[in-house]
Amino acid sequence: MKFVLAASALALSASSVTAQTTVPASTSPPATAVTPPVAKPARRNVTPRKRPNPMVARVAAANRAATLEPQAQGFVNAVQIFPFSDGAIYQVYTAPGAVTDIALQPGENLVAVAAGDTVRWVIGDTTSGTGADKRTHVLVKPFASSLATNLVITTDRRSYHIQLTATSRTAMAALSWTYPADQLIALRRAAEQAAAAAPVSEGLAVDSLHFNYAITGDAPTWRPIRAFDDGRQTFVEFPANIAVGDAPPLFVVGPTGEPELVNYRVRGRFYVVDRIFDAAELRLGTKKQQIVRITRGTDSALSRKGKRS
Repeated sequence: MKFVLAASALALSASSVTAQTTVPASTSPPATAVTPPVAKPARRNVTPRKRPNPMVARVAAANRAATLEPQAQGFVNAVQIFPFSDGAIYQVYTAPGAVTDIALQPGENLVAVAAGDTVRWVIGDTTSGTGADKRTHVLVKPFASSLATNLVITTDRRSYHIQLTATSRTAMAALSWTYPADQLIALRRAAEQAAAAAPVSEGLAVDSLHFNYAITGDAPTWRPIRAFDDGRQTFVEFPANIAVGDAPPLFVVGPTGEPELVNYRVRGRFYVVDRIFDAAELRLGTKKQQIVRITRGTDSALSRKGKRS
């Protein structure tokens, strides 16, 4: 009996333990999936790109457009000759150990020389020739290659703007300029002097001149000195100041008394009309018009001299 009870107690104890440790499958909680964290890429310190200053870009573009480089056809022997133009920048190449000669116009006097870099460049000046042929030379030399600066030369006639660039061994020996504006002025002056020295009319014979013209009316500064003809043409002579003032147009007075504009040529201080007229008027002004009348007469007293009244 005790054995049976012990066996029963043992079975009950084993059943109890089994009941405590066994969990039905229907009561187990669902498994939860765990997602590993994703590492974020490190943020770079990127500096935003600055937009170029439009004003600076505009100045740089203007400087590039104004810069004149040495041209093969511009060399005369080793001298580069630029045509001078106000506001142009002249590119000059230099090298250490070599002096580049910048020659100014003969007779041109140096006022000042200024450079952007005066520490790494040697800049001086000298002259050649005498009198009207005296010429100023600005001499430049860099201390090293790969240097760049600008040079401004002012004279009693103009200003030069130069860009200096130092190469390792190649340098321009010399440069100078031609001056188209000066040449044009010289040609115009020579033409004016030739015109002033030329005779008023070819083939004029003193014996054929008739001075029987009377000059009346207002007395402006340009009032003619006299008028005369040679039987084919009429000449109206003005004072010398006609060259610096306003010149009046010439009208011929017709039979009806109405003035008509006539063709004439200006030779120095003379009007040359390719016809003979009885009366003509010089008129200048709008609101208060100045009128000088020229009348051809028959009085013998006027035949050999001019008359002003």
